[in-house]
Amino acid sequence: MQMINDAVAALKSGSVTSRELIQKAIDTFEADKASSLPLNAFIEMYDDALALADAADKEIAAARAGGTLDELFAKEPLLGLPFANKDNISVRGKRLTCASKLLAGYVAPYNATVIQRLLDAGAIPLGRCNQDEFAMGSSTEYSSYGPTRNPINRDYVSGGSSGGSTAAVAANQALFGLGTETGGSVRLPASYCGIYGLKPTYGVLSRWGVVAYGSSLDQVGILGHTPKDIAIPLSVMCGVDMYDDTSADLPGGKELGTLSAYSAEDFAQLKVAVPRQFLESKGMDDDVAKVFADTRAWFEGKGAKVETVDLPILDASIASYYVIALSEAASNLSRFDGIRYGARIDKNEGYDQLYVDTRSAGFGPEVKRRIIIGNYVLSEQFSGDTYKKGMSVRARIQREVAKLFEGYDLILCPTCPTPSFRLGQKVDDPLAMYLSDLFTTFVNLARIPSLSVPAGHTKGEGVEAGITKGAGGEFAKAAATGHSDSMPVGIQFAGPMFSEAKILRIAQAWEEEHPGCGCPVSE
Repeated sequence: MQMINDAVAALKSGSVTSRELIQKAIDTFEADKASSLPLNAFIEMYDDALALADAADKEIAAARAGGTLDELFAKEPLLGLPFANKDNISVRGKRLTCASKLLAGYVAPYNATVIQRLLDAGAIPLGRCNQDEFAMGSSTEYSSYGPTRNPINRDYVSGGSSGGSTAAVAANQALFGLGTETGGSVRLPASYCGIYGLKPTYGVLSRWGVVAYGSSLDQVGILGHTPKDIAIPLSVMCGVDMYDDTSADLPGGKELGTLSAYSAEDFAQLKVAVPRQFLESKGMDDDVAKVFADTRAWFEGKGAKVETVDLPILDASIASYYVIALSEAASNLSRFDGIRYGARIDKNEGYDQLYVDTRSAGFGPEVKRRIIIGNYVLSEQFSGDTYKKGMSVRARIQREVAKLFEGYDLILCPTCPTPSFRLGQKVDDPLAMYLSDLFTTFVNLARIPSLSVPAGHTKGEGVEAGITKGAGGEFAKAAATGHSDSMPVGIQFAGPMFSEAKILRIAQAWEEEHPGCGCPVSE
């Protein structure tokens, strides 16, 4: 497993080139695609990635000759480094399909703001990654390209909807990845695959060029092996964007590139809230509860004050989330009609029939289900009882979470009630799939940042559940085979709006004491 700072040091020293980094990723992708159980993380590799790598190598060579390497990497901190991109984020001249038949053949005419800012920092988009269709799902099984497998155990799901980007990072096919979040779609797969996944404060990363699912909830997220691998891309992508009226500056965001760990003095002042509503959840797996208890004990051992708090409104978060998200999805997806974008089925029977035929053939079953429910909620007869009530619950969640943070610095809870599950286990049970988001949706409703931290693992043959004891432990040995029966468990560190730096610093302290805790997949 290689981290961003290690790769930059290697590029500076000349011990590796950008072309070698890109070629290794391509070779890994091609070999994996030909295997009996392909990961299916990348849908395709971009054909100009090697050319961009050669250009980066020329810049580096010229700076080395002129003695200006440090200045070059200060200007372009991600120069020559490959990253994975979710299939709903626009890259100019590249296909963008949202893993849907409806957008087959569609080519993005411009770069999303987050992509352009990464390009300006020298990063190289490696390819587009698999996802649940239109980002609607929790397992990356609702994709027209087939499911993405979990690199820890390929019989299990990678999580969703950003499962492709997550699996690519976890399997060392990319140094970091971009995903998108509406209700947990970055944090959930990060937990399942054993890496870090950040959902930033709403607006910190521009949504310009990102295909909308639920506009008031959507946020670009970042996936990486360490908190620093998230902090560096965040530092170059964050900030106000003239194309996105909901974008916002992140105080101190540009300084995140030099992330330091939380100190002992900082921990002594830290107050952590644990919502009782999550602790008493009937659906929580025993192994997840064990990892969470271990993590809580770690905070207490560092001197933090950890208290259980009552936040009854959290019991309504998942219901409120799905009412709002599905209503916004029905509205946003109305533009995909066979006339303006993507595929078209036209039998010359009028526009109404074209619309029906195109959407019936183009959308998958989960997208259709959510559109139908969303339109039902928005119908004149029911909108007052459901959509408006969902919005009022959301407003109350925002108020009560904000009030909680007047007395606490952090909310600590599991990322998901269960670890990853077997492929096909929940695909025909929408309610069970939706409950995967039980602990994540309140973050999106409250618009606060949250980081899923790889905190441990479930029981497996010869492996006890709990915190992973370093990269050389029994879990690491089992996981490196790609067939482990012990799976990662993620824990959330959630803070008030614009507290990304604090969350990442706390997580960096965790990482320094628990290296390799999440996804020790061999390179």
